[in-house]
Amino acid sequence: MGSKSKAVVLLSGGLDSTTTLAIALSEGFELYALSFQYGQRHRVELEAAQRIAKDFNVAEHCIVEFNLRALGGSALTADLPVPKGRTFDEMSREIPVTYVPARNTIFLSFALAWSEVLGANDIFIGVNALDYSGYPDCRPEYIEAFTRMAELATKAGVEGRQKLVIHTPLIQLSKAEIIRKGFSLGVDFSKTVSCYDPSEEGVACGLCDACLLRQKGFAENGIEDPIRYRERVRVAL
Repeated sequence: MGSKSKAVVLLSGGLDSTTTLAIALSEGFELYALSFQYGQRHRVELEAAQRIAKDFNVAEHCIVEFNLRALGGSALTADLPVPKGRTFDEMSREIPVTYVPARNTIFLSFALAWSEVLGANDIFIGVNALDYSGYPDCRPEYIEAFTRMAELATKAGVEGRQKLVIHTPLIQLSKAEIIRKGFSLGVDFSKTVSCYDPSEEGVACGLCDACLLRQKGFAENGIEDPIRYRERVRVAL
C-alpha cells in the first residue's frame, strides 16, 4: 500500500473547521492541522483546536502567531463591541463588524506555504457560503480566485510539481447540514468553540451571530447543543 496523501487543514477549533477535519480524515488524507494566534479577542478557540488536533491524532499541528490587532478593523481584533441578539435577516443584510479584514487570504497564504513545504496538493478550509454572515472571503468565487493565484505564486506551482486543490466541503451546506455531517463522522461538538465573545472559562455568550447560527443548526436537527451558554436562546424554526 502506498502512503497517504498529505492535506493541510485549517483548524480554528470551531464547529465548521472540526467537521472539515473529520471529512479530510474520512477521505483518507494524512492530516496536517494549521491554526493561528493572530491577536483575536480570546484564546479558548485555539485551546479547543489543540485538543481537537490531539483527538484526531494529526500528523502535525502547526500554530502560527502574528498580530492582526496591530491593524484592528474588527470586533475580533480591536476594542469594538461584538453584535448581540441580531435576527437572521439582520445578519444577511451587511458584512458585520466581526469580519476580520483579509483573514482567509492570510490564513490560506500560510496554508499554501506549508503545503509547498510538505509536498501536499490539498488544502481543506471550512468556509460556508450560506450561514456565513456575508463574509466576502467565504464565497466560491473567492476560493476559485485564490486557487488561480496559487498556481502562479509558488515554486512548486510554476515548476508543475504542485497542482493545488482547495477543498471546501461545507461551502453549500447549512449549519444544520454541517452538524448532521459532523455527527455522521463522529465529531464531538462539545469540544468545539464557535462564540465570538466567550468567557475566560470558555462559556459561550449565546447571543452573538456565531452562537445564534450554531443554536439554530442544532435546533433544526432537534438536538440540544452540548456546549455551555451564558444565555441559551430558543430559536424559532
